[in-house]
Amino acid sequence: MKNLEEKIANADSLESLEKVRVELFGKKGLLAAEFAKLKDIPGPEKKAFAEGLNKRKAALQVHFDERYEHLKAEEIERVLREEAVDVSLYSTLAQKGSLHPVMETMDRIIDYFVALNFSVETGPMVEDDFHNFEALNLPKYHPARDMQDTFYFNDGSLLRTHTSPVQVRTMLETKPPIRMIAPGSVFRRDYDLTHTPMFHQVEGLVVDERGKVSFANLKSILTDFLHTMFGEVDVRFRPSFFPFTEPSAEVDISCIFCEGKGCRVCSHTGWLEVLGCGIVDPNVFKAVGYEDVSGYAFGLGVERFAMLIHQIPDLRSLFEGDIRLLEQFR
Repeated sequence: MKNLEEKIANADSLESLEKVRVELFGKKGLLAAEFAKLKDIPGPEKKAFAEGLNKRKAALQVHFDERYEHLKAEEIERVLREEAVDVSLYSTLAQKGSLHPVMETMDRIIDYFVALNFSVETGPMVEDDFHNFEALNLPKYHPARDMQDTFYFNDGSLLRTHTSPVQVRTMLETKPPIRMIAPGSVFRRDYDLTHTPMFHQVEGLVVDERGKVSFANLKSILTDFLHTMFGEVDVRFRPSFFPFTEPSAEVDISCIFCEGKGCRVCSHTGWLEVLGCGIVDPNVFKAVGYEDVSGYAFGLGVERFAMLIHQIPDLRSLFEGDIRLLEQFR
């Protein structure tokens, strides 16, 4: 038990000081061995021995803590000195950054529709049932709600499953004509090669007096949009079902990998599904108090477009932050 202070003082690094701590204060250390002797000391002497040992331990602890703080400050100073950067030095190794492929694709989509005089609208990510479902012709217990696979909170609110609630909020706050897109993050309980729990959508809405909006307008805009994004591809509209549009359609483009001949990516059909659209269902207009109007809506997944444009096979790789992938888009 002699020269314990000297052991502490001689520690020249945090690592060596840790070894001293274990030697002195550990379960099998010197102090523990001294306390173990209490069981063999006669009663009258035990109290005095324990008091003296506790004082000795407290004094050593103070000495240890002081040495620890000193060594810690030295270590911080050493790291700062070694990692110091001379900001006045000129380097020819500087490399320019780039947008994430999802954000770059999002910007291209937004730029296209802004050029056509569409406004860009946003809304909250935490929504209520009315804006996310009921106002979009999805009443409670509607089977199509299962398609959304929603994240719910205990108070009944939810993470929006699409950006369509932004369209509802815009219609409630604005009178026609409306010409808008709603880009943003959405959330669904899904995770595989082509799905992630969080992804991005751009949804569009056009509303005007009855007779001024038609499916022909919708087809014309979306066909030109897809040619802008993917080049000279064939475009087809297939009948489909969405609760908030009637009639509804899925939009396909000829496979950009095999040029429509059939390959593994397009399941040998020659076609790739890229977005959904349709004429707004009258029940949606009824929910927001609109009368004598017509309109169309469309929606697309930004990650889907980014994967096709950059030929990325796994959607999840876009969110893993792998610099080897992301630096390819510099």
